[in-house]
Amino acid sequence: MTRSTVFAPFDIVEGDRKRGIVLLGDHARRALPEEYGSLGLPASEFERHIAYDIGVETVTRELAATLGVPAVLANFSRLLIDPNRGEDDPTLIRQLYDGTIVPGNYPMAAEERERRLDRFYRPYHDAVGAMIASVAEASGKAPFIFSVHSFTPVMQDIRRPWHVGILWDLDDRVARPLIDMLAADKSLVVGDNEPYDGALRGDTMFRHAIVNGFAHALIEIRQDLIAGREDALAWAEQLAPIVDAIDRRPDIHQVKKFGSRTGPV
Repeated sequence: MTRSTVFAPFDIVEGDRKRGIVLLGDHARRALPEEYGSLGLPASEFERHIAYDIGVETVTRELAATLGVPAVLANFSRLLIDPNRGEDDPTLIRQLYDGTIVPGNYPMAAEERERRLDRFYRPYHDAVGAMIASVAEASGKAPFIFSVHSFTPVMQDIRRPWHVGILWDLDDRVARPLIDMLAADKSLVVGDNEPYDGALRGDTMFRHAIVNGFAHALIEIRQDLIAGREDALAWAEQLAPIVDAIDRRPDIHQVKKFGSRTGPV
């Protein structure tokens, strides 16, 4: 299938690839191609966490600018197709999400599913893979991959107490020092594989980091803490020296294959 260039499925934030760091924003934006309209949803649904990770675009762009490193952002809403899922994951294209039925996703013909994979999902992952390869070549070392996400304070009527969470599988080279450095701020409640488990077969970290043995972590910041631009910028400012310190650790730019709790890699 020919991939469309009318709607750009990703955005590249340029930076110094010799630094050896790649930032990712799987759910940074909530845009939809014109032909999909609003997927049958009112505009208010695109203000919610079901459409994108609130605050992540600002945090990621500012973090990239402060560190001087590149980033790849997905431009399409997760309601169209979720780039942080494996192609065979049942939640790849959601028909129901946190109480909202998505009319444009039901029924879902096999041809339409393949079309979304080919036009949006796969080009994004191609861009992520190309960026990682480019950073590895420019730096001459294994890249450090840092994925930025955010989570809703309340999910299914359950209030989440964490301010920030770090998701990881078996490779703790980034996760452990990151948790420790964040927890040094006694005002923060830091989740270890909260509010989600970082072992998700086929997701972005599995696909691009775990199978390749690259050091990585996924950070989840609570959305009410970064919904405003100034707050998002403040979080980026707080994270930048932490990410920089982790980047300087001796084992971060080595290929080490730890495997996965989800099964053989």
